[in-house]
Amino acid sequence: MRKVVAGAFLSLDGVMQAPGGPEEDPSGGFKFGGWMFPQFDEALGKKMDESFSEPFDLLLGRKTYEIFAAYWPYQDDEIGRAFDRATKYVATRSKLQLTWKNSVALRGDAAEEVAGLKQQDGPTLLIQGSSDLIQSLLARDLIDEFRLVIAPIVLGDGKKLFGRGAIPVGLELVSSQTSTTGVTMSTYVREGRVTTGSFADDEPSAAEIARRQKLAREG
Repeated sequence: MRKVVAGAFLSLDGVMQAPGGPEEDPSGGFKFGGWMFPQFDEALGKKMDESFSEPFDLLLGRKTYEIFAAYWPYQDDEIGRAFDRATKYVATRSKLQLTWKNSVALRGDAAEEVAGLKQQDGPTLLIQGSSDLIQSLLARDLIDEFRLVIAPIVLGDGKKLFGRGAIPVGLELVSSQTSTTGVTMSTYVREGRVTTGSFADDEPSAAEIARRQKLAREG
């Protein structure tokens, strides 16, 4: 059984679009491409190196694959070499020619294809970017772990990690650290269903009872 891990750079309001540069993904009129660059420091660089130090295969959407294929094969560093070695599974319905070595097209339903990959033996399936693919996998509850790098900025509109199709799930924080620029680097794993409770009094006041009745009437 293989584990699916989603890695993402995020703003405080959950935007993950175009962290690396203005040309990365300006779709939808996004104006803040490159927002993660000023946040980068030595601690964050070390964390990124650690994330890619163990064996993994990449799981990418078509657009992220195109971004990566135009950049990483030309980088002579540890991450570039790790990406080059990894098998790259690309969710796409297009006739895109996958020219980057060790690339495999997933041309069926993305969630079904990934569910099948999870049943195989092999290294972790690591998602990078790929917001559309992530939405498909969240809707099918196929992501086991989140490695989130959250910058202390608010971006407003943009592609977000958790869309409307996300299934409610409880998560456990297993590691966290903060960079010199205020970026938090946190890893969460699935813990189970969302649990709830209440701070309300066992015997609510008449005002509280009236408030609840009003809410019920308003729907």
